[in-house]
Amino acid sequence: MARIAIAEQANVVVKLARRYRAGAGFLHLRRTRRPDALVEIGCRDHDAVGVGGELIVGETPRVDPGYRVARGPVATVEIGVEVKILAKAMIKQIDRVKSDLVNQVRNFRRRSGSSNPICVGIVGINYAQVTTSYEGDRSYRTDGGLYKHPVQEAEPARGRLASVAPEYDEFLILKYSATNEPPYPFAWVNQRESVLEYGAALIRISNEYQRRF
Repeated sequence: MARIAIAEQANVVVKLARRYRAGAGFLHLRRTRRPDALVEIGCRDHDAVGVGGELIVGETPRVDPGYRVARGPVATVEIGVEVKILAKAMIKQIDRVKSDLVNQVRNFRRRSGSSNPICVGIVGINYAQVTTSYEGDRSYRTDGGLYKHPVQEAEPARGRLASVAPEYDEFLILKYSATNEPPYPFAWVNQRESVLEYGAALIRISNEYQRRF
């Protein structure tokens, strides 16, 4: 699978890594579907949430091989990241996606204590010419008519997300192409553009983290 190599931008998060390696902050480890969880990292359908904050007293952090940031249950929110993936039927679900994005950033701020958390939104939008979804043994392939191809809805969906972007400190849209059909190809619409935008966001987040914390 083609992907942005996060390690290539590691130099821009050294300041963050030093703080977390020293034990000042951790990523929340718990996987949960509870909407009232203090903080979470995990998956809900086509989205995921990650939070960086201060470790709860008495808990033991976990450091995974190859990673700089420890993981464990956290009491505060310093950096909150909400990730959404729009693969197909985007316009049908766009209002729910927008609502989820707005509610999540409010949740980050409500549960951050006295701090001012850095809120990051990332949305992946599929630009494939065709894609297939699956429900049990049944499959549903886009036909360009009743079931719009991703490429037909991608730009309208991106435009409608513009009203949500100001809610976040950083709001990044990553354009990709995936048919969800064997052999399951994946590609960035413009990998160079994605790498640059992602890298620039990391620099801004790192600088803002130093300013706030």
